Amino acid sequence: MRHALLIAARDLRERARDRTAYVLAFVLPLGLAGIFTLILGNVGGDSELFRYAVVDSDRGVIATTFTDEVLRGASTSGVIEVRPVSSEQDARALVDNGEATAVFLLPAGLTEDVIAGRAARIGVVGDVDSPTGTQVARSLAQAYADRLTAARQAVSATIHSGLAVSPAELAAEAAASLPRVVLAQDSTATRQLDPKTGYAAGMAVFFLFFAVQLGVTGLLEERRLGTMARLLAAPVRRSSILAGKLLTSVVIGVLSMTVLVVASSLFMGARWGNPAGVALLVISGVLAATGAMAVVAAIAKTADQAGGWQAVVAIVLGSLGGAFFPVSQAGGFLEVLSLIAPHRWFLRGLADLAGGEVAAVLPSVAAMTVFAALTCTAAALLFRKAVRQ
Repeated sequence: MRHALLIAARDLRERARDRTAYVLAFVLPLGLAGIFTLILGNVGGDSELFRYAVVDSDRGVIATTFTDEVLRGASTSGVIEVRPVSSEQDARALVDNGEATAVFLLPAGLTEDVIAGRAARIGVVGDVDSPTGTQVARSLAQAYADRLTAARQAVSATIHSGLAVSPAELAAEAAASLPRVVLAQDSTATRQLDPKTGYAAGMAVFFLFFAVQLGVTGLLEERRLGTMARLLAAPVRRSSILAGKLLTSVVIGVLSMTVLVVASSLFMGARWGNPAGVALLVISGVLAATGAMAVVAAIAKTADQAGGWQAVVAIVLGSLGGAFFPVSQAGGFLEVLSLIAPHRWFLRGLADLAGGEVAAVLPSVAAMTVFAALTCTAAALLFRKAVRQ
């Protein structure tokens, strides 16, 4: 073990003077994550405020209930903001100028039409650049319309039952008793990463595979420089040589991930979750990446060849594991195939951590640990075979 530590310490000193290591381990992943956040950060709408305008030309109980009970009740969640507007023209102008996400149009005679059983309509005009906010507005209007339909059916059944109550009174009471709508965000229930964290985590685990190769490719550099023969002739176990190179990769990987987690949290607002759960995912992810790159290094003949093959493996596994886009949503064979990629398990573990306790990451940690054990064992066997040759 002492020899392995000495080999790792020597390699780490050499890598500390290599600017390429800093670029691959820190600059590129953090830079790309920042760019993706700036370009696509609002796609998820995790903190977006929907601004709605309401034009009430009816002033009846049906329109008033929708405005005061449904919309204002939903606004208490802080997700939407409601403002009254005097005319439809002014409201449409707000949407066109981007000052309102959508506008609700409550036409004159809405209450009378509902009470009389005639067709009634609540208009929704949305901003073309805010499809999510427009869909939320339509959902609110549709939910209210569905409840009005249920209330009208109840009124009709009551009238046919013979009770001496006017339809107008029944309709007013039914509308006033409609449940309030409340919008709330529940990130813990959905177990889904917010965009900033998703981009940061995806880039971090993707470039992790490039960062750890700096350690395991040292095996080929030792052979090229002629120092491998000296190591094999010295009283040093072959397993210690491999262990030293693997340890170098692990240290580089852990340092890279730690810096990226802290930096993305401070400068990008990423939310990684419970530190203990993140630590388990990082360590198991680093081990899995190290094992995969070690297998490639053990097969390759030269450092340049290993670098090319490792890049291919890193890109394929990263794409398959969802580092760039959620492959798991594709379903079918592609979703099943993505389970072989450590990236998939790392991102899945973070998502589970966002909606649960530390124990929620254990399945993902176990999957990456098994991957690491298999690949490291294969690398050790291949390394011994290459040394004999």
